[in-house]
Amino acid sequence: MDADILKTAGLTLHYGGSQILNGIDITARKGEITCIMGTNGVGKTSLLKAISGTHPTSGGTIILTGTPLKKPRAHALAQMGVAYVPQGRDIFPLLTVRENLETGFACLPRSEHFVPDEIFDLFPILKDFLHRRGGDLSGGQQQQLAIARALIAKPKLLLLDEPTEGIQPNIIQQIGDVISLLREQAEMAIVLVEQYFSFAYDLGDTFYVLKRGSVSLSGRKGEVAREDLLRGVSV
Repeated sequence: MDADILKTAGLTLHYGGSQILNGIDITARKGEITCIMGTNGVGKTSLLKAISGTHPTSGGTIILTGTPLKKPRAHALAQMGVAYVPQGRDIFPLLTVRENLETGFACLPRSEHFVPDEIFDLFPILKDFLHRRGGDLSGGQQQQLAIARALIAKPKLLLLDEPTEGIQPNIIQQIGDVISLLREQAEMAIVLVEQYFSFAYDLGDTFYVLKRGSVSLSGRKGEVAREDLLRGVSV
C-alpha cells in the first residue's frame, strides 16, 4: 500500500480577489507528522482549509489515498477519512462533552456509534467531564475534546491547526504525547500547523515552510537544518 495518504499538486486558493496560495505541492505519509510552518499570514490555515474542503480551492488537485480530487467538498472529504481540528477548536459550547464527541459519528456506520475506550486512554480528563458542557472546559480541555472528536471518525488524515495556541504548558505536553503516540500507531497521516517552533520541530518528520503563499523551504528532518527552518519562520 502506498504510504502517501495526501498529495497536493499546484494547489491555489483565493479570498475574493486576493490569491493566498500559489501552487502548493506537499506530501503527507502514513505514520508520519508533516509540519507546515511559517509566520502569521503566509497561508498555513488557508492550506488546511483547502485540504479539508472548508474553503474551495481555485486550482490544483488534492490526491487522497491515490484518488485525485478537484474542489472537493468538506463532507465528501470527511467521508473519505479527513478530520480537521481548526484553530480555535470549534467545539459546541452548549453541548456536553459526550454530545460533542457524538458529533464525530456523522461519517461512521450506525454500528460504530460509540465512543471507544481508546479515546479516554488518550484523554482521561474527558471521561470525568462527560456531562459537563463544552463551554465550561478550560482552553486546554477544549483542545483535547476537539482532537478526541476528530479521532472518533477514525481518520486516515488528521489536520491540526495550532493545537498549542492558548494552552497551558502541562496540557501542551499531553497533546504532544498524544500526537506522538498517534504517529507510532501508524494508522494515519498527520499534518500539523504550529507556531511553537520547538513543539513542531520535535514532533515533525517532514517540514514545509510557507512564505507569501508559496513553499520556500522543505525537507525531511535530517535533510534540512534546524537553523534554516528557524530562520524561515522568524519575522
